[in-house]
Amino acid sequence: MSVRAEGGNRLRWDDLPQKVQAVIECGVGAPVAAAESRAGGFSPSLASVLTLADGRQVFVKACDFARNDFAPVALRREAAVLPGLPESVPAPRLRWLHDDGDWVILATDAVDGRTPDQPWRPEQLRRFLDAAAVLPGLLTPTPIAAPVLADEYAGEVGAWHDVTPAQVDPWMRPHLDELRALGDGFAAATGGNTLLHGDLRADNVVLTADGLVFVDWPSVVVGAGWFDLLSALPSIGMHGGGVPEEVWRDHPLARDADPQAVDAALAGLGALFWSRSLQPPVPLLPTIRQFQRAQAEQVVSWLATRRHWRTEP
Repeated sequence: MSVRAEGGNRLRWDDLPQKVQAVIECGVGAPVAAAESRAGGFSPSLASVLTLADGRQVFVKACDFARNDFAPVALRREAAVLPGLPESVPAPRLRWLHDDGDWVILATDAVDGRTPDQPWRPEQLRRFLDAAAVLPGLLTPTPIAAPVLADEYAGEVGAWHDVTPAQVDPWMRPHLDELRALGDGFAAATGGNTLLHGDLRADNVVLTADGLVFVDWPSVVVGAGWFDLLSALPSIGMHGGGVPEEVWRDHPLARDADPQAVDAALAGLGALFWSRSLQPPVPLLPTIRQFQRAQAEQVVSWLATRRHWRTEP
């Protein structure tokens, strides 16, 4: 199953109340002459490159709590993270923040580039994989305080215990006990002192003329340096980037990961995606459950390959 990471019903500049537009123009220091919305991702926020009357460009995200409970909180988190990232990390820089308790608005550098093509092009994927290899070294030890990966998702990485045989594919049922046991080892497997992006996907990467920039940083956690790449590979597999196990096996970060730890991490990640896919639909995000299910299937199929499970009747 291939499902694109999009469908957030984004706000557009013209959708914003005039008073909010005025706040933004005051904050960025010039009237807005043009606005270009950025597609991709699962957020109902404004996410637009604003061209200002003085010729400058900024990237602005904005959402209020009346529209969505999670999006403004995510913007607050990202605004707290960006100033603490080392200059060596390819990430946009925070330029301005507004938070009045209702609307949360942040402005960052407008990155001159584009998201990778889907399906992945080999050259673009190589650029991503090369950057992913370098990123942990720039963020170890963590430069800022952030939740521990296993603690942040403790209620979800163990969710195979709550999933019933009727809620999984028939071939998976004989392996549920093994999935549960592996998932119980997630915390020990993923411990570390690296700051992780926490949501590496194609829609959170911007390819530039001479490199790439990792964007959208509200989901940072601290854990094993190899986990960001591991969690990115299911979506890469979904979108034509290759077989996850083959990409993983050939990547430098795989050399630092104990195979049993990788299996435990995949079991926990699969539990997270599978359990989320069973939750009710999210208003304004109509495709997110389908995307989570597709990622879950990729993760479990990858784990099945590693564990030599039979996947056919």
